This record gives sequence, structure tokens and C-alpha cells, in this order.
Amino acid sequence: MGKTRWWWFTRASAGLLLLLILIVFWLAITAPLSKSLQPIAPPRITLLAWDGTPIARNGAVVDKPVEVEKLPPHVVQAFLSIEDRRFYSHWGVDPRSIARALWSNTFGSGLKQGGSTITQQLAKFTFLTPERSLTRKAREALIAFWLEGWLTKDEILELYLNRVYFGSGAYGVEAAAQRYFGKSARQVTLPEAAMLAGLVKSPSR
Repeated sequence: MGKTRWWWFTRASAGLLLLLILIVFWLAITAPLSKSLQPIAPPRITLLAWDGTPIARNGAVVDKPVEVEKLPPHVVQAFLSIEDRRFYSHWGVDPRSIARALWSNTFGSGLKQGGSTITQQLAKFTFLTPERSLTRKAREALIAFWLEGWLTKDEILELYLNRVYFGSGAYGVEAAAQRYFGKSARQVTLPEAAMLAGLVKSPSR
């Protein structure tokens, strides 16, 4: 009887491993990494004043991508502190953050928390739809592992900062700094950086 159970256990384990390999292989084919490297489409229509100054835009407000190493340290740290403190130590998914969010959402004061890392957020708004389901969360985690395998941490953070939405139609930290403070992201102060990082949680507010 013991041998029969062990036989079924080994077959089930091998089947699950094969299924996981097939899912990852399918994901690699259906979600090409190059898609995440494509810049956000610029505004479709821009109205200019007589002197050439833009006065209205239809579409996303974007700016030139910024490099992480050219940003002040307090700008990067503001986003890491609010969005993903363990960004440089996890592999795309942070079990601690997920456990903390589950505990807070179950036994907390009612304020919902998310356990998604910066890598998961990049996977979500680059490859996936806003749909809320276990299937999407599973795909999000798989793509996050994939991104961590293909890109360095700084490359992931750079893509995130240049694509995340800050409200008022502004995508990317450079466009947001220009939109809210009239200056480059390389020039924002610590309080301004904290405000920009805080906007990501709920840009529509």
C-alpha cells in the first residue's frame, strides 16, 4: 500500500512540474519581453499657441525616459520606501509583503493593502489588463519572475518609473515632475519626490 501511494505521489509531482514548465514556456511565447521596452504612445493631438507653446493635449502626457543613475538618490528611495522596500532583495514576488497584506486585509482596520512588488506592477500595467482575478495575479507573478530573469534590478526600476501613471494624464516620473512642479525629475526636492511616490498609490485622487 505504501509503494502504491508513493507511486501516485511521484506521478502527481512530476505532472505538476511538467504543467509549470509548460505554463512558463507558453508565457514566454505569448508575452514577448520586447513589448515592455516599447515607449508609451505620445499624445495624438497637441494644440499650440501662436508662439509654439503647447496649450492642450489629447492623449497620454509623456516625456523623455530618465535613467535611474541620473536621478537624485532621494527620488529613487521615495518610491522604494512607499512601493517596495525589499525591491533589491526579492526575485520579483515578495512573500513577506503578500503575507503582511493578507493579514492586514483580514484582521486590519479596513484599509486595503496590496502585496505587489514594483516588478509585479510593471508586469501588470505592461502586459495585463486591470481585471481582478486569481488568474491575472498568477500571470502577474509568472511575468514578474520572467522579468527578473531577463533584466537587472535597475532596468526594471527604470522601466517602472518611466511608465507608471501619476494622474492627470501623466505617465512616467519625468512627465509627472513637469506636470506638477514645472521642473525635471532630476531637480525635485525630497518632499516633492515623496508626493510623486505617493501619487502612484491612488493617482485618480
